[in-house]
Amino acid sequence: MIDDAARFTRALVCPPADTFANGLTHADLGPPDLELARAQHAAYVEALHRLGVAVTTLPADPAYPDSTFVEDTAIVTAHGAILCRPGARTRAGEVYSMHAALERLLGHEVPSITEPGTLDGGDICQAGNHFFIGLSARTNEAGADQLARWLHAKGHTSSTVSIRNDPALLHLKSGLTWLGGSQLLVTPALATRATFSDYNLTVTAPGEEYAANAVLINGVVLMAEGYPETAARVAMLGHRVMTLEMSEFRKMDGGLSCLSIRVP
Repeated sequence: MIDDAARFTRALVCPPADTFANGLTHADLGPPDLELARAQHAAYVEALHRLGVAVTTLPADPAYPDSTFVEDTAIVTAHGAILCRPGARTRAGEVYSMHAALERLLGHEVPSITEPGTLDGGDICQAGNHFFIGLSARTNEAGADQLARWLHAKGHTSSTVSIRNDPALLHLKSGLTWLGGSQLLVTPALATRATFSDYNLTVTAPGEEYAANAVLINGVVLMAEGYPETAARVAMLGHRVMTLEMSEFRKMDGGLSCLSIRVP
């Protein structure tokens, strides 16, 4: 049975621009291969199509090298959407094109996180009706509070999780994925957090922490290729797993969830 919160009909994506290699990154994995990144992105879009998702592709924007990571620009739920306010100044302009695209797609006005709040979509993990809000270098308390109040008005609950003392996690979802019901996929660093004590945790295998960023969509878990032990652990829970090459996006601190905004 597919959880309603993981049932999606539409998605927004944006392919890597010519300037992709100029984006923000702390990874020490070398520069990305642009053509390979575009091929991996195309395979990602094809996977969404195969899962029954209608995909809207925004034009690549060379003014914003990180703009392929669309997830950071908005939060979309079954009850509405809200625009984020990215914590990195070089990414602020990405919200404008997403604003227009979301309003065309949804057919109504979309509110926004406002100053002094900052909020990256990669810090927001929906687990059914509950939302975990990561406090990070990109998401501050003011942004988290604005989102929490917006979610409460829509009938959702939320809680904050600070990852500021974990340099391995750029965003909360770098180390956390909801797998439906009470199941979470987490890195070892998050496995001991009290906020997850009511959940059944599947911990990534040693050296496979990158696999913690996955996407549950229409009954399938999309995972990065190259992390077989963690993929096997997820499959043992009864999930169908589909793996995709993500090497070039990992070089730019990106993961699977970053590449789309999924719309219920």
